[in-house]
Amino acid sequence: MKAVRLHEYGRPPMVEDVPEPRIEGPWDVLVQIGGAGLCRTDLHVVEGQWREKSGVTLPYTLGHENAGWVRETGSAVTHVEPGDPVILHPLVTCGLCRACRAGDDVHCTASRFPGIDADGGMAELLRTGARSVLRLDPALRPADVAALADAGLTAYHAVRKAAPLLRPGSHVVVIGAGGLGHIGVQVLVALTAAEIIVVDRSRAALDLVLEYGAHHVVDTRSADPVAAVLEVTSGAGSHGAHGAHVVLDFVGERGTEAQGIAMLRPAGSYFSIGYGGHVDVPTIDLVSKEINVVGNLVGSYNDLDELMNLTARGLVRLRTRTYALDAVHEAIDDLESGRLVGRAILVPGQSRPGDHAPGPVALPA
Repeated sequence: MKAVRLHEYGRPPMVEDVPEPRIEGPWDVLVQIGGAGLCRTDLHVVEGQWREKSGVTLPYTLGHENAGWVRETGSAVTHVEPGDPVILHPLVTCGLCRACRAGDDVHCTASRFPGIDADGGMAELLRTGARSVLRLDPALRPADVAALADAGLTAYHAVRKAAPLLRPGSHVVVIGAGGLGHIGVQVLVALTAAEIIVVDRSRAALDLVLEYGAHHVVDTRSADPVAAVLEVTSGAGSHGAHGAHVVLDFVGERGTEAQGIAMLRPAGSYFSIGYGGHVDVPTIDLVSKEINVVGNLVGSYNDLDELMNLTARGLVRLRTRTYALDAVHEAIDDLESGRLVGRAILVPGQSRPGDHAPGPVALPA
């Protein structure tokens, strides 16, 4: 089968033929990939940022945002069967450790992370575990939702954590309206009554989030984002305090870290979702302003189930552009250059790129 393989850090991945994976244990599930998302984490993997954390042996197959159809199952699997459309939680977890038993499977002590520390889904087939497989609503197609397996799940997890802080009348800033941010805005609209301010340098991305329910947008090419946010929030809250109650930073580098902290009101919370930079806050500011800095990883299986519920109801929509596996370098270039609005999805067997408007698409009868 064809697969996108990384042979050397700092060099583009290669598309090559590799042996097909096979069922090896009773809880294995073999999935025919219908869509594999490409995101900045994949770029960071190629750059070598995950070299020490993952400990993966090269070469291996990329792809941690995966959806498709069940091809075959192990003898113990009963909740899905061949032919079922599915989306895959990015982690393969044990189900036995304390974290798994508490529903916090993201911190499983014996997990694998296909596409990060094991072969991933930028291929025709992927072997995963039964605990990772979530059957899709019949109205949803794998290629249309694949990126929700990690990007959408990460955005949902962060918003769900922030939601208790966002009462009616509060302000939340979303930094970055791209592949994660445009999902985060929709989840904010679905879960909170906060006033939403979105900061980005792309006019097309800002126009898209206005359609999704953002109340204010700030174009960083023509405005100082910190000043603009403080102006929008001026006088909001008690005693004339201004600044956002929550900042969700989906960029996390190139200066957005400092900007996000500066946008906060006293007792505000900065949620770091994107990464690559550094958060540098004097401890006196943390204490005197009671600022909270919150890290965010991908969400749990239950988070994914809730996100798929919102998606099936049309409350979360994903803007995508699809590419053939052989066009992975074109997809990477579009993502790096900023030409891509929404998410890039690699589709095995596809011959040409195609844009897909957001919204669920019914499967043919």
